[in-house]
Amino acid sequence: MDLHVLGWNDFFQQHWKAYAGRGLQPGRVVEEQKEAYRVLGESGEMAAEVTGRLRHEAADRSAFPVVGDWVAMDALQSEGKARIHQVLPRRSTLSRKAAGERVAEQILAANVDVAFVVMSLNADLNARRLERYLGAIWESGALPIVLLSKADLSKDPQGAAQCIAGTAPGVDIHILSARTGEGLDALAHCLEPGRTVVFLGSSGVGKSTLINTLLGSDSQKTLEIRDGDDRGRHATTYRRLFVLHGGGLLIDTPGMRELQLWGADTGLDDTFEEIGALSADCHFRNCSHDTEPGCAVLEAIANGTLDQDRLGNYRKLRREQQFLERRRDLAAQAEQKRIWKQRGRALKRHYKLKS
Repeated sequence: MDLHVLGWNDFFQQHWKAYAGRGLQPGRVVEEQKEAYRVLGESGEMAAEVTGRLRHEAADRSAFPVVGDWVAMDALQSEGKARIHQVLPRRSTLSRKAAGERVAEQILAANVDVAFVVMSLNADLNARRLERYLGAIWESGALPIVLLSKADLSKDPQGAAQCIAGTAPGVDIHILSARTGEGLDALAHCLEPGRTVVFLGSSGVGKSTLINTLLGSDSQKTLEIRDGDDRGRHATTYRRLFVLHGGGLLIDTPGMRELQLWGADTGLDDTFEEIGALSADCHFRNCSHDTEPGCAVLEAIANGTLDQDRLGNYRKLRREQQFLERRRDLAAQAEQKRIWKQRGRALKRHYKLKS
């Protein structure tokens, strides 16, 4: 397997210099299931696990490999296994806050060039959810593209695309159908050799079906839509990277019930770019666009050039980010306190042994 087909480039080659001469080889993580990995490299695909040293030195879960990562590994070819010694620096990181109350980052995929946000035309269009996805994608460094799937089940796909366009200014939107093949040719420029594309979206929007169509095989499990509400059903349960015959790379992900942003200040600025542009004309520099006089954003709402719901979601996501930042600060303080207590106990044991 040629590493460049897998996305290897000058960025990773530069960072590989630190591992040259150590008997290691580069590989890309193509599957992750509860700390069980599969990696693909010059020796082919094999199962892999992290070394004890990497596990010990990892500050948190974000230091562990994820699908899309390049890693330094030693391949035990006779056993068909590999050990992952280190994760190479990431060119892009697509993250969200981990589900639940815990304040932690969950990396969905790494080293992604393009992120397809898949939304079903028959039952899944939600402008506010799309804004969340765009905020996370712009923050990651990947290029977002919206795919409106299941066009064969929609009465007015063009009208739906026009509605979504106001939510995603500057973002390409494609109408397509895996069943009929409509619109699939337009994706060819995104699937160039060595380019990595991740599919994101809710359960049942057709991500796995699209990937199967592009691969030309039934590699991913799919389920029929439900009779009761015409919605799709959850099929993918783990993340997996596939290599297209033409050289492009696809990452399938499980459908997400929620997407809480993680450190997406810049991403929100890009998602709501027109609000930022209007803010420059507000009378007050720190205008919250609520009740202040001379607010250019509120004026745009009044004259109909800005959607009220879009401003409402912008405020909501900003508040969510501010709340998360406060919780992250508190969590960091608690962790630092725990480390100092641990060191204090270790010193006490040391001096007790010496005496």
